[in-house]
Amino acid sequence: MMKAATQRSRSALVWWILAVVAVFLGANAHLLYVAIDSDPGCVAHLKGMEAAPGQYRAAKSSC
Repeated sequence: MMKAATQRSRSALVWWILAVVAVFLGANAHLLYVAIDSDPGCVAHLKGMEAAPGQYRAAKSSC
């Protein structure tokens, strides 16, 4: 009787571990997909070399 209970608990533990790994891999796959698929587009930024307080210039503008 004890052997069957131990085997069931071990089997449940394996299923929980597989579920956690699947969620972890799925979340990372989703983050990778969003990172590759997203295109933020152009945002307003300083184009010249002049400095203004609180304003930043893009290192390399693609717009």
